Amino acid sequence: MTHSLRITICGALLLLPAILRAETGAEAWLRYAPLTETERVKYDPLPASVVVLSNSALLRSAQQEMIRGTRGMLGRTLRESGPQVQEQSIVLGTLTDLQGTGTTLKAPQDLGADGFWLTAAKVRGFDCIIVTGLTDRGVLYGAFAFLSRMARGENVAKLDEVQQPYAPVRWVDQWDNLDGRIERGYAGRSIFFDAGKVRDDLTRAVDYARLLASLGINGCAINNVNADPRVLDDSFLPQLARVADAFRPWGVQLAIAVDVSSPKVIGGLSTFDPADPSVSEWWRNKADEIYRLIPDFGGFVVKADSEGRAGPATYGRTPADAANALARAIRAHGGLVFYRAFVYNHHLDWREPKNDRAKAAYDNFHPLDGKFDDNVIIQIKYGPIDFQVREPVSPLVAALHNTNEAIELQITQEYTGQQRHLCFLAPMWKEVLDFDMHIENPPQRQRSAETVPSDHRLIGPSKQLSVFRSPDHPITRSPDSLRTPVKDIVSGKTFQRPTGGFVGVANVGLDANWLGHPLAMANLYAFGRLAWNPNLSASAIASEWTELTFGRDPLVVETITKMLLDSWHVYENYTGPLGAGTLTNILGSHYGPGVESSERNGWGQWHRADHEGIGMDRSVATGTGYTGQYPEPVAKLYETAGTTPDELLLFFHHVPYNYKLHSGKTVIQHIYDSHYEGAERAQQFVQQWRSLEGRIDEERYAATLSRLEYQAGHAIVWRDAVCNWFLRVSGIPDARQRVGNYQDRVEAESMQLEGYTVVDVVPMETASGGKAVECPPTAQKCTATFKFRRPAGWYDLAVQYFDQNNGASKFSVFVGDDQVTSWVADDDLPAMKIGGDSSTRRCITRLALRPGDEIRIEGVPDGRERAAFDYVEVRPSQVQ
Repeated sequence: MTHSLRITICGALLLLPAILRAETGAEAWLRYAPLTETERVKYDPLPASVVVLSNSALLRSAQQEMIRGTRGMLGRTLRESGPQVQEQSIVLGTLTDLQGTGTTLKAPQDLGADGFWLTAAKVRGFDCIIVTGLTDRGVLYGAFAFLSRMARGENVAKLDEVQQPYAPVRWVDQWDNLDGRIERGYAGRSIFFDAGKVRDDLTRAVDYARLLASLGINGCAINNVNADPRVLDDSFLPQLARVADAFRPWGVQLAIAVDVSSPKVIGGLSTFDPADPSVSEWWRNKADEIYRLIPDFGGFVVKADSEGRAGPATYGRTPADAANALARAIRAHGGLVFYRAFVYNHHLDWREPKNDRAKAAYDNFHPLDGKFDDNVIIQIKYGPIDFQVREPVSPLVAALHNTNEAIELQITQEYTGQQRHLCFLAPMWKEVLDFDMHIENPPQRQRSAETVPSDHRLIGPSKQLSVFRSPDHPITRSPDSLRTPVKDIVSGKTFQRPTGGFVGVANVGLDANWLGHPLAMANLYAFGRLAWNPNLSASAIASEWTELTFGRDPLVVETITKMLLDSWHVYENYTGPLGAGTLTNILGSHYGPGVESSERNGWGQWHRADHEGIGMDRSVATGTGYTGQYPEPVAKLYETAGTTPDELLLFFHHVPYNYKLHSGKTVIQHIYDSHYEGAERAQQFVQQWRSLEGRIDEERYAATLSRLEYQAGHAIVWRDAVCNWFLRVSGIPDARQRVGNYQDRVEAESMQLEGYTVVDVVPMETASGGKAVECPPTAQKCTATFKFRRPAGWYDLAVQYFDQNNGASKFSVFVGDDQVTSWVADDDLPAMKIGGDSSTRRCITRLALRPGDEIRIEGVPDGRERAAFDYVEVRPSQVQ
């Protein structure tokens, strides 16, 4: 019998007809793709010349970007000229530069550092488009904004637009190691380092700086916060200067993470006590040396007394002592010290119910408010734990009234799918940034700047007065009352602090498309846009990014925008419920399901699930007292289960499984329903993406489809692991009888096995039935066979197998004597053993089957990977 079929590979590339030019994604949102003839007509009046009014590196970058952009979009090459305007031109220069041109332009009053003004005026009698600002960097940002408007088809003929960044600090951190690895990086090796030194070829670093500049990001710390002291070696500093040289034409300041023990480890001192004068002198001398090589050096990032890192506590000193020692060393040079508030004890006694890692940042830093020098910024993770898919805002944000702050957001998706799963984080970040901390009597009595967004084209005044609120017990304020949203606190507006802002942990790598998943770059773009203007909506950012990255086909823009906006909640649904915190394997990869891995250890990411209920009691009345760290209105919201919003219930309260949510469901039924809904919606991403075939270049279409198909399969692994764990622990069945009932599955251990042996999988919930089969390394081939017993028809078949990163096993599927598919398990998943990290699937659609057909799986082991698989699922075909 010949079996007609269609093969889809959940996690592998497909071959598609060549319709559009292939793209790797390396150009990201700066593609400058050719506009249509109709669109080009709109820009016919554009001047043919671009003039720079002074010879600065940043203005030259702006000029070259204008030429590059117009050539790509319009097929026209602008003439380079300057500093004199001799014809109709696009004029690039600061307001000071413009004073020498005879224009009568009057500077906008609200234009500040790094801001820009796009306008039109006569210069020496010629009609010109002017891109200007107080600084060269502002002009560069204006040039990118101008080109972005063109790429999105907007009118540039009658410009009069002023944009001002919301905060002075708009930085990204890279957690790159000197050997080229990236901690929590999921897109290849470092673009900065390799083999213990700075790369010889820094082309990608230049390209990265250009991408950052296009978003208005003005600083980048390039090495791991778990810093290698060698980064401060005298011999290494000239190498850092090469990276600074690569950044400088794009207005991006270089910064580095430092180990506070460096004076002792590499400096030859007997101590690194920040109160010791010799230590302070060492830091001053080192800072002077750095600034001689890198005059525009941005400063230091510090992780100390955390997760085994050395810190001032070694000598009984405080974070303020350590931060100020570094700050005073670089103060005269204009440098900043970013001291991370990620300081906690990772050896907490889990048996003590009052212990709570969430309290650590507030407990460590609130008593030090006002004791930090004014060039120190406390860098605070958005939530009190560690970049979870759902956390409340860290109470420390509201507690430092006299200290500079920056909020730390994670662009790299450590706990949100590691860029193998689509998870657009802007909706989460918006909830955080807009959240009203309800600080009483802040010194600056003005309404939040949210009512006057700087880009009114994208978003109007927000009517939302609080986020993370209970539908039955919202925090209420009149629209005219003072608000203290997170974005205003960290940017320095609420307390009129000298500096502060936004830091994103980016961790781009050498992969062509920077972040691995072709859609993951939406997160880097969103961070930059929100750091520039946190009043933008997530939907506006998603649409804007899609137009710039994939073009303006209405179906493409609508489909991708919807997928992006849905993805965070979809991921949350099939992973972690109701703010319980991570259910991932925290003792390993931070990737696949590992519900119990966070319990009974010192890391403090507990969810306290037992036979009776789940959740951390963080109330003042009966729990850890964490809620008392918030300002009173917020503390009152979270203090009782009845007022806490459902999506954070289990973060704040331990409740029985039959506790009824505001939705009317019990907690346990919500866990079941949300995980099934999330897995189903992950599958819908595949269908949505398929609708775009032929509308997107084949390379990015295939790469994205591969990731989405993998995600759909892994969402099922997550669904089953979490639901089966809670079924076993709670003893309460799913009201819809789905959990534990898989009628379409044939377990591998129930098949007729030749060579394969049955093994227990740990944790058991990460494999169907807790078991799998694997082929011993001594075997050349193993087989597993079963008979098809259902009516004849078209069926979809899925093989759930394990793809480790320490081998490349081969699999083949036969129906009778016909081989219907074969593949190599050679993906680079974060797994060295069978389990939730390595579980993936191969899908075959439209397979014709008849009763009695023999289906055979053949596996050939390789290395330490033993061609293991879990089950085969056969369902009536859903593909027409």
